[in-house]
Amino acid sequence: MHPAPSVIFFSTFSGLGFGLLFWLGFGFPAVTGWTAFAFFTIAYILAVGGLISSTFHLGHPERALKAFTQWRTSWLSREGWCAVVALVLMALYGAGLVFFDQRWTLLGIIGALFSLATVFTTSMIYAQLKTIPRWNQLPLTPAYFLSLSIAGGALMAGQITWAVVLLVIAGAIQIATWLMGDKALENSGTDMASATQLGNIGTVRAFEPPHTGTNYLLREFVHVVGRKHAQKLRIIALGLMIIAPVVLLLLPFNHFLALIAVVAHVAGVLTSRWLFFAEAEHVVGLYYGKR
Repeated sequence: MHPAPSVIFFSTFSGLGFGLLFWLGFGFPAVTGWTAFAFFTIAYILAVGGLISSTFHLGHPERALKAFTQWRTSWLSREGWCAVVALVLMALYGAGLVFFDQRWTLLGIIGALFSLATVFTTSMIYAQLKTIPRWNQLPLTPAYFLSLSIAGGALMAGQITWAVVLLVIAGAIQIATWLMGDKALENSGTDMASATQLGNIGTVRAFEPPHTGTNYLLREFVHVVGRKHAQKLRIIALGLMIIAPVVLLLLPFNHFLALIAVVAHVAGVLTSRWLFFAEAEHVVGLYYGKR
């Protein structure tokens, strides 16, 4: 798949923002007043900024509101509703902490769960697609999104012990998604014969390419990244988003080192998310001899 910058930005930063809201909803860190205001401001900038950026790749962004009407069948619509509910509930919860020095525990927990549900619905937008076997892996794809969101949120919330443990878990899930994803298209059983339903009459092969030049399908759905480049980027992603933050967090606490850990983690997740899209093999590539 073509890795659209807006979608990479959206899935990375909204996941981090909702991850931070998740921890704030459960009272970590236990802040009130202007300190709470600072934490909630960062969380909302990340979550809302990410959501807004997701509309940049739409041909008609003004029609995005129509997605809210399809919640019965669309994970995109469910994501929208979960995001709105989470942001409203957490705004009320945050107002209690900032302006009234009150912790409305039940409201915070419900808001935290809706924040996590938002990340889950985002993951299901991709996990439901049978035409992209690398994404169509349950429960790996949701676990990939959720683990990075919660671990990143713990890192942003200053929960050192939890962050170290959750980052290690997220790293293990990331490696599993890569290893399983590399075999996903082959194991799906999808090939030219199954795609055309002509396998019952003999061996199916393409007589000639469908097009002599490029087209929309090739640009958007048949992006190919070299294996050597992918391996290098995987090492960079894992090193930045998992190894570097864990090492820095295990050192004596220092605010500067904590900031570097957050920056490294974000850079690593951006790299990982670029690979998430760039390595995804859409089955339409079979018609073009690209798979």
